[in-house]
Amino acid sequence: MEYIILKWLHILSSTFLFGTGVGSAFYLLFATLTRDVRAIAVVSRIVVLADWLFTSTTIIIQPLTGYLLMRIAGFPMSARWIAWSVGLYVIAVACWIPVLWLQTRLKQLSREAADAGTPLPDAYWRYFRYWVLLGIPAFCAFLAIFYLMVAKPA
Repeated sequence: MEYIILKWLHILSSTFLFGTGVGSAFYLLFATLTRDVRAIAVVSRIVVLADWLFTSTTIIIQPLTGYLLMRIAGFPMSARWIAWSVGLYVIAVACWIPVLWLQTRLKQLSREAADAGTPLPDAYWRYFRYWVLLGIPAFCAFLAIFYLMVAKPA
């Protein structure tokens, strides 16, 4: 029973983690492409909130439940699929940490521009490009982790 509960928590938290990431990226990307400063300010505020509520909590839950599942199931940490999963997870989290800071800056810059009735400053677009570039390896890492978790290749 303990294994089933841990597995359920692990799968549920991975769903929240990946879903929040993909959803946030989708909405902020398409809001930004509209160049509607007020819409961008609203969406970026919600994206930052979602990251704090969902991503930050699931980033902690994932390795905890994964480690406990590994111990209960008897998988060695030296298993290649586990080592690769951990490495890819570290890469994804390493991308997320600056993304969180970038999103906070995007939120602030868009809020200031919306309040002033001005276009987005050049800094917004620079930070936005970094945000997109960091999202690509994180997204790919999570796709690979999902494959490794399901296939458990030797």
